[in-house]
Amino acid sequence: MADALCYLSIAEAGRRFRAGDLSPVTLTQAFLERIERINPKIDAYLLVTGDRALDAAKAAEAALAEGRDLGPLLGIPVALKDNIETAGIRTTAHSRVLADHLPERDAFVVEKLKEAGAVPLGKLACLEFAHGAPSPDQAFPPARNPWNRDHGFTGGSSTGSGAAVAAGLAMAALGTDTGGSIRNPAALCGTAGLMPTYGRVSRRGVIPYSFSLDSCGPLAWTVEDCALVLNTIAGHDPSDPGSAALPVDDFTDGLGDGIEGLRIGVLRHFFEDDMVADREMAASIDAALAVLAGLGAAVADARARPLMDYHDVKILIGESEFFAAHEHDWMARAGDFGASLQYRTAEGAMIPAVDYLQAQRARRHLAAEMDALFDDFDALITATVLDPAPPMARHSGGPRARKPNPSQPFNVAGVPALSVCTGFNAAGLPLAMQIAGRAFDEATILRLGHAYEAATPHRDRRPEF
Repeated sequence: MADALCYLSIAEAGRRFRAGDLSPVTLTQAFLERIERINPKIDAYLLVTGDRALDAAKAAEAALAEGRDLGPLLGIPVALKDNIETAGIRTTAHSRVLADHLPERDAFVVEKLKEAGAVPLGKLACLEFAHGAPSPDQAFPPARNPWNRDHGFTGGSSTGSGAAVAAGLAMAALGTDTGGSIRNPAALCGTAGLMPTYGRVSRRGVIPYSFSLDSCGPLAWTVEDCALVLNTIAGHDPSDPGSAALPVDDFTDGLGDGIEGLRIGVLRHFFEDDMVADREMAASIDAALAVLAGLGAAVADARARPLMDYHDVKILIGESEFFAAHEHDWMARAGDFGASLQYRTAEGAMIPAVDYLQAQRARRHLAAEMDALFDDFDALITATVLDPAPPMARHSGGPRARKPNPSQPFNVAGVPALSVCTGFNAAGLPLAMQIAGRAFDEATILRLGHAYEAATPHRDRRPEF
């Protein structure tokens, strides 16, 4: 019974709260018990804040009893990637460098979750500083993929966020995304994961990777739940220079209106020509496109720049800005960085300023070209990742292969992108597609993802322990 509660969606739990047949305290206790039993098998959590969670659940229960409905996240157990700062609670970015870091203030997104009455359960594993690869010399064990714990990798860098949601250890988790770090774990762990438009969600209090590319957003079991979380965390924040001063709509409004007449452009060359996707991954995307066409969408091939054009820009900007953000710690205590991150940080130090500036100029051109695609299409679809979850050993430390991925173009362009599960391969590992939209039009890609989920059975399957 307790495990069944942990497999509810946010929307379902909220309905049961308001019907009076489930309480936030009961639900939180179920999650804490499941975390205690399951987390040692996958290491999704670095820190569980059980007492604080129960206090928040009791406050939510009291609010409901008093008729103070704070919104759809009231009483909902959530968790946070450990590069999102929490006042008085250790925030390490999965690094020995910040092993004793106790922030004085909550990040903007944490403040918004608390104002909405959500129940934070704890801090989740990630790749070191949202950038390095798993390696045995790091301070904490890497998160494991709940669909195959021995096989291993959960996607970077929001590793614990993907694993925790898939395993029923949180109803939603916040992650960060600089080149796919929400969408890739969502794809490899079989969840939904949304990178909002650059500037839609404040990054104040998020330990930086790249000022120009970082986004913060939700991973959840369903697209609808991602929309509910985005409703809570989106909004202008003057303390974040990249925050957009735009109104925030209700992202669940019109979610179930269907997709008849929507124009979908398929960036097939990203996963068939520029890079070649796994056969089962590509077949699942074709099957998903057939489902969307059957629901009334108009599907046609589209074409953008080659993946490598976006990749080069992302690397030059991202590595330069990562070194700028972490230069002090690197110069003072480089040996406390994991081996993989040592290599990557040194790489950023060697990029000439002229190359960085030229990459920023190129980025503007790439963003303008992608924006023009939305004159002909309401959304773009491509692969999220090229392959199902690989063994952990392929992501150990050392020099990185120069391979682009289909997630990077949407960080470079600054537009929203959503990963949705498209089924499972013969080995039982999740498959996925990516839906991208015009800047600040998260509503359309959420509507597409929700329609696809409603028409397919993939949300009925969870990992077994």
